[in-house]
Amino acid sequence: MIKVGEHITLDFLGVKKEYAPSFYEKIIYKIAKAAKVEILNVSSHEFQPQGFTLVALLSESHFSFHTFPERGVISFDFFTCGKVHPKVALKILKKEIEHERVVVNSFDRSSVSLYDDVYSTPGQKKFYVVNNVLETFTSKVGQFVEVMNLEEFGNALFIDHEIQVAEKDEKIYSSTFFKSSYDLSKKNSNVAIIGGGDGGVARECLENNTSYIDWYELDPEIVESCYRHLPKICSKVKKSNSVNTFWGDAFESIKAVEDSKYDKIFVDLNDDQYCIDLARKNMKGLQRILKPGGVITAQVGSKDKKPKQVENWCKILEKSFGNVTVSGAHIPSFDCNWNFASSILK
Repeated sequence: MIKVGEHITLDFLGVKKEYAPSFYEKIIYKIAKAAKVEILNVSSHEFQPQGFTLVALLSESHFSFHTFPERGVISFDFFTCGKVHPKVALKILKKEIEHERVVVNSFDRSSVSLYDDVYSTPGQKKFYVVNNVLETFTSKVGQFVEVMNLEEFGNALFIDHEIQVAEKDEKIYSSTFFKSSYDLSKKNSNVAIIGGGDGGVARECLENNTSYIDWYELDPEIVESCYRHLPKICSKVKKSNSVNTFWGDAFESIKAVEDSKYDKIFVDLNDDQYCIDLARKNMKGLQRILKPGGVITAQVGSKDKKPKQVENWCKILEKSFGNVTVSGAHIPSFDCNWNFASSILK
């Protein structure tokens, strides 16, 4: 981690008094003394009919005041690479400024960044702590890909701003996915995987004595990126002679597959309505290539976060196969339980 400095912003709300410029010009020296920083230059401007701005240039960076009397707000910010945390200014200003409430925001200015969890809401914000961005690109098929090193979860793949897999807990996801199918039938000699660009499900199949795997994946650039940055997940797949990869539209590719070929089909597509509709349109094709007694298993998202989506997937499988079994596991990097739905072709 490269440390740049510390930054604090203080917004004093419900300020009834309009302080003179001399007040701010005096108090900055009190703050500087407490923070053990050196003021090099001060620039200020008084606005008409109201409002005042002051900026102090420091040897260690800067601090500033901006006042909004018509709103009862005084804003202060302090950025420093000094040894004393800028929060020392809060204690001084709380005594000097008559206010109803103060909003404090403190920032660690460094090479570490925060990445929004797409499931955050306006009232509950969640972030991934990012140590480094390893790769960012838009693939030729239009997917926005980011590979980042996360403080808690190691290297992780994001597609269109949503986390797909992380080194630390990928095993939970992939092993639960495989087990959801294996619990219904131990036969897994011939397997088809639709999607699953990180290779985790393919690896689980290999580790459980699958003879050969047909892997139907839309985006080769994602697979190559995972080979580069997530080798713990997919290195066995890359080296295996038992995995045959078919690039492009999976549902077009399976039209050339003979009937009743596979013991297992794993559908590892994005968890959105578009992919649900895509699977629905092509369910007869999936039935055709599955052996009698074979199992189809799909990752269907989270009952915790998208219950309607899980319900829609289950309806499709129930209608097509007459049965559905739902399993799941808590995935820490997803911050929720994740679900898998399986059906047997009878």
